[in-house]
Amino acid sequence: MTDHPAFSGPRRRFAALAGLLAAVLCAGTAPAAAQEWPNRPIRFVVPYPPAGPLDQVARALAEKLRDSLGQPMVVENRPGAGGNIGADLIAKAAPDGYAIVMGAVATHAINPYLYAKMPYDANRDFTPITRVATVPNVLVMNPQTAERLGVRSLGDLIAYARRNPGKLNYASGGNGSAGHLAGELLEAQAGVSMVHIPYGGAAPAQLGLLAGQTDLMFDNLASATPQIRAGKLKAFAVTTARRSSFFPELPTVAESGLKGFDISTWFGVFAPAGTPKPIVDRLNAEFTRALSAPDIRERLARMGAEASPMSPEDFAAFVHAEQAKYERVVKASGARVE
Repeated sequence: MTDHPAFSGPRRRFAALAGLLAAVLCAGTAPAAAQEWPNRPIRFVVPYPPAGPLDQVARALAEKLRDSLGQPMVVENRPGAGGNIGADLIAKAAPDGYAIVMGAVATHAINPYLYAKMPYDANRDFTPITRVATVPNVLVMNPQTAERLGVRSLGDLIAYARRNPGKLNYASGGNGSAGHLAGELLEAQAGVSMVHIPYGGAAPAQLGLLAGQTDLMFDNLASATPQIRAGKLKAFAVTTARRSSFFPELPTVAESGLKGFDISTWFGVFAPAGTPKPIVDRLNAEFTRALSAPDIRERLARMGAEASPMSPEDFAAFVHAEQAKYERVVKASGARVE
């Protein structure tokens, strides 16, 4: 059926106007939604168990943002699969600013190369909001073991390991954990061979080290600090590029001879891919402001962590650099989770 010539012109003009109006309305939807945001509670997923470091920080930040945004930020723990379960919930959530996740080095830089199958793409499925904090790892030994072996510095440790390949062992929280990968990187850069002893978590690994079952460990500074202060563990170096403000007397691994060595635990906020930029920028500003609050910085300090917010663009670049580093380290380690 064809239009009558008398009506074809008006109908075409009407169709064109209708299409133009639809385009204008659609173009205005995202900005309008961003301007109205937030008008209901925001879901803040923590992909790790309650009461852990990330959970504590997330809840403290949620309180700050509730006041500044005028809406509750509901923290929801969804642990499992090294953080993949909780992260995947946000990867598949609507990109409307009402669902975010406290991601970490594991969920966005290590797991993509450690797990044989990933439920999400760490880059394609997320919009970075900001890094929240970094926590150094620290190389520690049982003091009795260090004295017996004559180890007083990281240089001594490396020299001993070179003279005695395979005689030293190191504990970690499990295959592919930050402690395991730090040990692998040390072996590769120092040209030494040590035996990896994986435990079912960082806490059991530390207990094994304290009991003298293992020789050394790359432990999280937050959990190692009480034992270091009590003299039950001997610290030799932090794994970050810069010294920790909490132990300024401790050199970095890089300063101790292994240039470029830089491994830390970090965590930050991500939203689903496609979240409108005005919302992303608002969240970035609010989290950055909250991280400057004295009580938040004090809470982080008790964990050995330092607030380190970034712009969304800088955080994205940081995550990509971390992925490149851990891709090499995980492949070299041979660690794999099926």
